[in-house]
Amino acid sequence: MIYRLNTTWLFSVVLTLLSVVSSTAKAIAQTTFEFDTFYDTEVTLEPLTPLISKATVIGFNPNAPYGLTNFTSINNYSQFNPATGVFTFVSNPAQFGLTGEIGSDSFFGSGEDRLFGSSNATAAIDLTTNSLNGSGTITITGGSGRFIGATGTFSFTETESLDQDPTAGPLKGKAFLRGSFQIPQRVPEASANIALIGVGAIGAAYEFHRRFYKRRFF
Repeated sequence: MIYRLNTTWLFSVVLTLLSVVSSTAKAIAQTTFEFDTFYDTEVTLEPLTPLISKATVIGFNPNAPYGLTNFTSINNYSQFNPATGVFTFVSNPAQFGLTGEIGSDSFFGSGEDRLFGSSNATAAIDLTTNSLNGSGTITITGGSGRFIGATGTFSFTETESLDQDPTAGPLKGKAFLRGSFQIPQRVPEASANIALIGVGAIGAAYEFHRRFYKRRFF
């Protein structure tokens, strides 16, 4: 009778542990990528009203990390405040009482790896150096290739000299970026390994009990 009760108990425990193993979820870990680089930029402002413009920025650096040699920021909007001499850049035109496409930023290279996001910034004219100096934040909200599911934040500063011929094309400058982004990675939970070890231990205990029973009663 004791042997039968132990056998039943062992069998139910094994089934329970096997159930845990088969239904084990995946835990999510994150890999962090540091991002510290610069881009040579070209800025184009398309006037929409006397004080509001649509801004387009393109950037290039052949040595940018992770092969992300190109940067674009399109459909962003800038508003000039004559009282302070400050330009404010946003991605949502509704903030300036306008309708239009939402701005977006993208980092990419020759392959499928890309980062997507949006930015906000301010800039002011420095009369001492005759330059436009700005700073802001890019929020990473997605990606493609090996950067699927990317999230993160880059801070940046940007400078354009105003000693340029306004009829010669976009305003050329340089942007310096620093920050990091993360991508999720799925890894097995520790409970799966624990359950497998438990199954092995139960099996060994069962085998020992069976042999002990044979020697004692046969």
